Amino acid sequence: MKDGWSNLFWIFKPQQYKIAEDKIEIITDSYTDLWQRTYYGFRNDNAPMLCFKTNEKIFSFSVKTTFNSKHRFDQCGVCIYQNSDNWIKASIEYENASIQRLGSVVTNKGYSDWATTDIATSSNAMYYRLSRRGSDFCIENSTDGINFKQMRIAHLIEGDGAINIGIYACSPEASSFTATFTDIEVTDCKWLAHE
Repeated sequence: MKDGWSNLFWIFKPQQYKIAEDKIEIITDSYTDLWQRTYYGFRNDNAPMLCFKTNEKIFSFSVKTTFNSKHRFDQCGVCIYQNSDNWIKASIEYENASIQRLGSVVTNKGYSDWATTDIATSSNAMYYRLSRRGSDFCIENSTDGINFKQMRIAHLIEGDGAINIGIYACSPEASSFTATFTDIEVTDCKWLAHE
């Protein structure tokens, strides 16, 4: 890849994937997901993630996702994964023929939250930008890769020092779809310091 996207490694490697110079494809396995405890009670910790490790404290990571999901809870996007109890993900999650949920999950000390907004099921592509300033992170999304909108600002309790950051795709129920990741970049931080 390019711009610092290097030394890739899998966390929960999928059965089928393709890595090329200009794109990555993940074909999801059934019953894969990330969630910890809150509300539903269950703990799911097996979604395939392709990450790189970095000690950089201030930077932005961006990617375009394109997908053909048609089954409840299918999702793909960006992630930071420190361990099963401490991680962040942002994605579009398919709900039904009427809506999908554009959202993010921040998990600290083994408890997940989920912030969402409903979007049309006709949306089959999204850009994400995940920016880091120490242990604080800004998640943004864009439909054109130019104009980004803030989704949330969050703190990751175990987000200091080296982090594992990258992409993920999963199918929590009995389904599978192809998630394609392009326009992957690591850049100077686009999330400006607060003054």
